Amino acid sequence: MATEHHKLKVSGMSCEHCRCRVQRALEALPGVSSVEVELSTGAVDVEANEGAVTREQLVAEVGKAGYPVTGDVS
Repeated sequence: MATEHHKLKVSGMSCEHCRCRVQRALEALPGVSSVEVELSTGAVDVEANEGAVTREQLVAEVGKAGYPVTGDVS
């Protein structure tokens, strides 16, 4: 099955607990196969099955975890 990457910029993460909270929230979404969170830059890379999740779903989940998505990482 084909995969796609979503790259988000998340602000407000300041520690390992923050990083893990965002990572766990996104990994719980159906179709997400991996999540990499770079704490120092706020970059989040989500790999998911093609068409399984939308950017809006990812932004909503990060928001529920308590962090705003401030843009995309190119």
